[in-house]
Amino acid sequence: MTPARIMEGPPTQSAAMPKAISFREAFKFWLQLGFISFGGPAGQIAIMHRELVDKRRWVSEKRFLHALNFCMVLPGPEAQQLATYLGWLMHRTRGGIVAGTLFVLPSLVLLIALSWIYMAHGAQPAVAAIFYGIKPAVAAIVLHALHRIAGRSMGNPRRAPVPWALAAISFIAIWLFKLPFPVVVLGALLTGAVLARMAPGALGGAGGHAPRAAGEPQAHAAAIIDDDTPTPAHALFRRSRLAAVLLVGAALWLLPMAVLFVVYGWDATLTQVGWFFTKAALLTVGGAYAVLPYVNQAAVGHYHWLSTAQMMDGLALGETTPGPLIIVVSFVGFVAGWSRAVLGPDALFLGAALAATVATWFTFLPSFVFILAGGPWVESTRGNLKLTAPLAAVTAAVVGVIANLALFFIAAVAYPAGGGVDFHSQPDWIALALVVAAAFALWRLKWGVIRVIGAAALGGLLLRLGGLA
Repeated sequence: MTPARIMEGPPTQSAAMPKAISFREAFKFWLQLGFISFGGPAGQIAIMHRELVDKRRWVSEKRFLHALNFCMVLPGPEAQQLATYLGWLMHRTRGGIVAGTLFVLPSLVLLIALSWIYMAHGAQPAVAAIFYGIKPAVAAIVLHALHRIAGRSMGNPRRAPVPWALAAISFIAIWLFKLPFPVVVLGALLTGAVLARMAPGALGGAGGHAPRAAGEPQAHAAAIIDDDTPTPAHALFRRSRLAAVLLVGAALWLLPMAVLFVVYGWDATLTQVGWFFTKAALLTVGGAYAVLPYVNQAAVGHYHWLSTAQMMDGLALGETTPGPLIIVVSFVGFVAGWSRAVLGPDALFLGAALAATVATWFTFLPSFVFILAGGPWVESTRGNLKLTAPLAAVTAAVVGVIANLALFFIAAVAYPAGGGVDFHSQPDWIALALVVAAAFALWRLKWGVIRVIGAAALGGLLLRLGGLA
């Protein structure tokens, strides 16, 4: 489980090019990722970075960050879109569909099961105990990601102070001034565009976007899709392919919506779930936390599908299950289908599961279209300073965002009932000790994410059952 180490000079024989990526091997990884992708976008991106860049060396640091920054400025869940992009880059359209689907499918199935337990049988202490241990591990994973991504994408702060300054500004903007994430990203993009004209060298090498100069030694172990690997034929821009992707995407939206309208009518719960989450999918710039107020306002206040307390419980389930946090829409759909008995009172579970599936379909479909349609354009922008400098500024802003998220997670672990740091109450020292233990396992013992999460879940269960937590 030891990741590949960063090298100071050219790759040695021990860091030779890894074997080609078979579709079967990639399928196994994406399936595994779907079950271990805890921690929201930062934690999920950290897992992909550790596995794909460090350990397996399927993709280089620069290619990974270039794709990530494109996903950061799109509506929708950026981690799921990043998985879709990398799957598409490695194995064409089928690879992107498999990667993006498996990123969501395990969490959908698990959340439907947990939602049924929640609606039919109430809370389960064993599940709460397991997630008591997982949350500190997630905080440690985010810290580990922050250290690794900042150290390797930002450069030396003395030689490249501008990216670090942007990271600090983004952290302060979110943590102190509570600015929305889309505002921070837009500010970073504009700053990068200005710097590309006024000071091209300030950000040209940050974020892993600048091309390697001729004769410059490679600073990392060789990757299958490396910095200078030519864009594969299927990733080249073609108008015919763009038109085909848009037409198929439109059909995949229109046909299910037409079926819901014809079978149930426009005002039916299932039809309104599909229509509402289509709109929500196009407003999720900045991730789940940016759109949740909109979902809460409409689902609770307008449609009356669920109560505020149920919405909060659904968010807790979404935060403690693998997959993108926006998967909470599946919970909203499930509760709507259950409370409205969309398939009748004798089929509550089937109706609720159908409503959850409808919410998930219409939420995530646009993300696949964005990636499969826009991917070739993104590949064509590598090395173009006018386009990559703004993305490099986004990389710096993302570092600040991850730092804010790490602080938020640690505060949530230490003060689970307070919603933040509360100096008038004692923190949960056992949970903080679990954060330290998980960080030690990641940094010093070089444990893999699966092992850390598994050990943390077992630790939480034993602590709760033993009455120590």
